Amino acid sequence: MADSNGTQRATASRRGRIRATGRRRKAPSRRRRALTLTLCAAVSCLLLTGAGLGYVYYQLNGNLKGVDINAALGKDRPGNVDNGSLDILVLGSDSRSGSNAAYGTDEGGARSDTAMVLHVYKGHKKASVVSIPRDTLITRPACVKDGKEVAGARRAMFNTAYEVGGPACAVKTVESLSGIRMDHFVEVDFTGFKKLIDALGGVEITTSKPIDDNSSHLHLPAGHHVLTGEQSLGLVRTRHGVPGGDGSDLGRIQLQQTFVKALMQQVKNVGVLTSPAKLYDIADTATKTVTTDTDLNSVGALTGLAKSLGGIGSQNIHMVTLPVEYDKLDPARVVPLPRQTAQVWGALRQDRAIPKTALKDSAGDKGGTASYVK
Repeated sequence: MADSNGTQRATASRRGRIRATGRRRKAPSRRRRALTLTLCAAVSCLLLTGAGLGYVYYQLNGNLKGVDINAALGKDRPGNVDNGSLDILVLGSDSRSGSNAAYGTDEGGARSDTAMVLHVYKGHKKASVVSIPRDTLITRPACVKDGKEVAGARRAMFNTAYEVGGPACAVKTVESLSGIRMDHFVEVDFTGFKKLIDALGGVEITTSKPIDDNSSHLHLPAGHHVLTGEQSLGLVRTRHGVPGGDGSDLGRIQLQQTFVKALMQQVKNVGVLTSPAKLYDIADTATKTVTTDTDLNSVGALTGLAKSLGGIGSQNIHMVTLPVEYDKLDPARVVPLPRQTAQVWGALRQDRAIPKTALKDSAGDKGGTASYVK
């Protein structure tokens, strides 16, 4: 990943908003917007990402890839609580195969580089995001890979679930941890993330101090930047280049959360007055970028979801990291804090805000790396 290759482009339009409707709620408005969906994953992350056009080009359906999570997991799942809320697992995949080979050696299986649980509250006006550190040691449930059952494991890293059994195992693991049924699944890989950012025209951020990380190939002076796809990928993957960070996945998560909010603002700035050619390019790139569950595996379904999320601004999203502490046996790993973690998942199950007490004593929201980027 080059640190500054390509032309940095300012966004041509500052108009428009995302609007839409989900499967648990009637359409809130008849107004239409040209760009109707970007779930930013980031996040890695993901990060939360996807897209579609209000005036739908049906051929975009052929770009989409779907995974039948319901068929894979059957009835071995938490109950589906129909209270108007929505829960989505967003993964950033770290596969090094194909176009992703530039980012490292392919070791035979992708892992979830970024994982975020997006909880949209009843009424779809606000949301909470819980980032799960990839290095969290958890009890992984038994999963199926290539038709064969893979035994569960204790003290397994969270991101191995995807490697063991793909998206279905990742969803099963999150549901096992949280007791919350995931309504949807969205995944984006390195190359797709980079292409989507470039199609959007870059993402604007401001750094208060320089960022220099040879591992992620990111070198930014302090100041205002319009990040290219390569630079954006470097930012959400950097561990070592931010002053005040501890070089861990926890500091990187703070950067990812900050970037997701900047990306959301960028998407809202791409409005109906942007050229149809540019909008189609964004939609074409986005639909080639994401893998979803089969319930979202159409432009119409993605457009419907986007409408239901359209009223949520970045200021109405509460982002936290799963409450963790460094593992006493292996300081390079973290383990969930039982009481605080139970508070987080319990609040979301009841469609309530995550209490501040749930983050007490957690290593996840410390380090201050987010303050260096806005």
